Amino acid sequence: MAGRGPAPAVAKNIPAANARRVVDVTGLYVTPGLIDIHAHAGVDRPASGLSYPANMNFSSGLTTIVDAGTWGARDFPEIKRTIIDPAQIRVLSFLNIVAAGMGSEKEQDIREMDAELCAATIKKYRDVIVGIKTAHYWTSLPWDATHPPWASVDRAIEAGTLADVPVMVDFWPRPPERPYEDLILKKMRPGDIHTHVFAQQFPVLLENGKINPIYAEARRRGVIFDVGHGGGSFWFRNAVPAVKQGFIPDSISTDLHMGSVNGPVVDMITTMSKMMAIGIPLEDIIRRSTVNPAKEIRRPELGTLSVGREADIAVIELRRGKFSYIDCGRAKMTGDVKLENRMTLRAGRVVYDPTGISMVEWSKAPKQYFMSPKKQSDPPSTAEPK
Repeated sequence: MAGRGPAPAVAKNIPAANARRVVDVTGLYVTPGLIDIHAHAGVDRPASGLSYPANMNFSSGLTTIVDAGTWGARDFPEIKRTIIDPAQIRVLSFLNIVAAGMGSEKEQDIREMDAELCAATIKKYRDVIVGIKTAHYWTSLPWDATHPPWASVDRAIEAGTLADVPVMVDFWPRPPERPYEDLILKKMRPGDIHTHVFAQQFPVLLENGKINPIYAEARRRGVIFDVGHGGGSFWFRNAVPAVKQGFIPDSISTDLHMGSVNGPVVDMITTMSKMMAIGIPLEDIIRRSTVNPAKEIRRPELGTLSVGREADIAVIELRRGKFSYIDCGRAKMTGDVKLENRMTLRAGRVVYDPTGISMVEWSKAPKQYFMSPKKQSDPPSTAEPK
């Protein structure tokens, strides 16, 4: 891997003399920085317990995370100032159709679902807002005049049309008034994203074990299917048979939050490993964690390694052995593959390198490493090249 030199390049056999630093990544996979389009980032709301500190995602090889609707139009300006702008990792966002965001009873208040306010906020912050999120609406109580079945989905799609952005849908079917088939075959538009595709509530398989044909029909309509693992949205009983029959989600995402970071999700690289263990080839794993999600959020400049782009890079090791993974139903699956992120670069700077593959052996470090600072305020001794 070459650093700064006379001219940037992505090619074979770049002369080492052209590089400021050379890192030996023999036997490893150098990929674009990973993109997680369903996460919860930045600030922990007491009512929701959702958000996981954004910069801690570098350990997975992530260089871009997309907050999936934690925030709404009402609090977004403050969140942008305090969470998005200072973050070292790139943080983008789906804006919740509910102006108050997640984590309160206002998620059930259709008066909070103001399509025009949502669209106007997106237009104002289009550099960081990539779409709209609808989630958690009226999953069990009886319908009434103030809670029509499709209110949240319809308002989100209205806002998505006004702002010309995709809608990410987190959904609980309630037939006959709110059937799943109507969501993916009638309501969702081309480019809209169905997250949590392998959750327990969806009819992924027919009674005979075959993949439900409505998924192929929805794909022909342009509906996008996303993993969105989360703490309660991934079951092997849906995922394994579907993948074996050729149904692979368009993108891999974590729905990482404080309730899933200690399992069953853990992190992005574990989720990718799990998908590979159930039969998705490595090339497809990388595509669905880089290029595909970049296209889904209409940021094609991300998820690539090409001259002129920011140097967002992950260096990944493929390990073989015996590794177990868990799902949201507290079931285990044992596989023979595991991906491990060894190093992450964000905008050309090493931000994660726990085993020092980009570093020099201490005994061979340059002179400044061995010189002690005279005052605590002096720069630390370092082996980094000047």
